[in-house]
Amino acid sequence: MKLSQVAIQFYTLREFCKTAADYAATCKKVREIGYQAIQISGVGPIPEAELLKIAKGEGLTICATHENGQKILDETDAVIARLHALDTKLTAYPYPAGVNFDDPEHVSTLIRKLEAAGAKMRAAGLGLGYHNHAHEFYRPSGGPTILESIYANTSPENVLAELDTYWVQRGGGDVVEWVKRVQGRAPFIHLKDYKVNPQGEGTYCEIGSGTIDFKRVCAAAEAGGCQWFIVEQDVCPGDPFVSIKQSFDYIKANLVG
Repeated sequence: MKLSQVAIQFYTLREFCKTAADYAATCKKVREIGYQAIQISGVGPIPEAELLKIAKGEGLTICATHENGQKILDETDAVIARLHALDTKLTAYPYPAGVNFDDPEHVSTLIRKLEAAGAKMRAAGLGLGYHNHAHEFYRPSGGPTILESIYANTSPENVLAELDTYWVQRGGGDVVEWVKRVQGRAPFIHLKDYKVNPQGEGTYCEIGSGTIDFKRVCAAAEAGGCQWFIVEQDVCPGDPFVSIKQSFDYIKANLVG
């Protein structure tokens, strides 16, 4: 794993990216910390040309995005155009809003639409990933988990995996085992640490300060062809720039080969 493959998910910095000027200042800070790549999510509204120009001006690669899930499924051409405008090849379906995992028809419709959108994006030279949360580890009627069903019933070429390590852990999955299960279809991964607070509740924390063994996670991801290791922390205890620097410094000192 190279330092140039470490990215920051801008959802972490969403409160500092509401205008083009804020986004520019954020890109500058991110590059000063040492990140060389970013994932666009939770920013704007800012025109794609401006997002790209500012990022390139700071020496940052836009490695991926998150797009509105409904738009990915039902307005795939618009998402394709946006990715081309941002000069990036990867996006992910971020959250199954409105999908009832207890309803087999809901699940089968989601799977069918993901496959169709992914095929269309692949034909355009792009990749569509699925970003999991904890509830995809739900087992309807005691059968396979929702996440297992999604990956089993879609083509690895059309529906890629963007595993989120925090949510795998919180959902009761084995993070390293899941990274191995999606090897070959996972060009990006969300590095997000997990810890239990004094009240016994699972919560977010900086990379290296929680319970996830990122040495094993990153080794398995790299062996499976992962290209982008994307740091994300949904909620930070204070200044998010302090948190993302702590995560970056840990990765640089402990995980980069």
